[in-house]
Amino acid sequence: MNMIKVAIVEDDSRFRQSLRRVIESGPGLTCIAEYATGAEAIERIPRDRPEVVLMDLNLPDFSGAEITARLKALLPDISVVVLTVYNDAEHIFKALRSGAGGYLLKQATASEILAAIAEVHRGGAPMTSEIARKVIAAFHQPKSASAATETLAPREKEILELVANGYANKEIADKLAITLSTVCWYLHEIYKKLHVQSRVQAVNKLRQSSSRHF
Repeated sequence: MNMIKVAIVEDDSRFRQSLRRVIESGPGLTCIAEYATGAEAIERIPRDRPEVVLMDLNLPDFSGAEITARLKALLPDISVVVLTVYNDAEHIFKALRSGAGGYLLKQATASEILAAIAEVHRGGAPMTSEIARKVIAAFHQPKSASAATETLAPREKEILELVANGYANKEIADKLAITLSTVCWYLHEIYKKLHVQSRVQAVNKLRQSSSRHF
């Protein structure tokens, strides 16, 4: 049987060891690595290649959301389940926008954690009922296209406008004298802020926003 490879990003050593014991108790799971800091996780996870990462949000150097975004940009197939004490909407949506596939609170039971690992590995989106209710409620308050594009930084707006004008990523990099990887990073940030998954959707939001000013 293929074992699901799990890693832990958590600065609390006691809780980290507790999570390791939970993972190792689960059938078909193996804990291949633990990371106490964001920097360690960013450096080692691309090499260690876990399939599922349990991610704390409050780390001493980077936020868990930032680490998740960086990892998803490098390893799109990796699954991240946030495991945190924060249950407010700001933390929840920041984590989900960064690419987290699930969100649990730290008081989750061992069985809930094991079930979440298995579910996210199958492509699901495990959440506690409290978190799920907040996510569902957010759909009743959608942001307008203009409000969304107003969250973009000047450089992000510049890049999105070039995309809308038909420039390819390499052409944008050459025109702005930045690297191709930097362009890709900006696009990743633009997609997060606009809540879209593609260039076409991002451009459509830009056009919707522009039309509202005329």
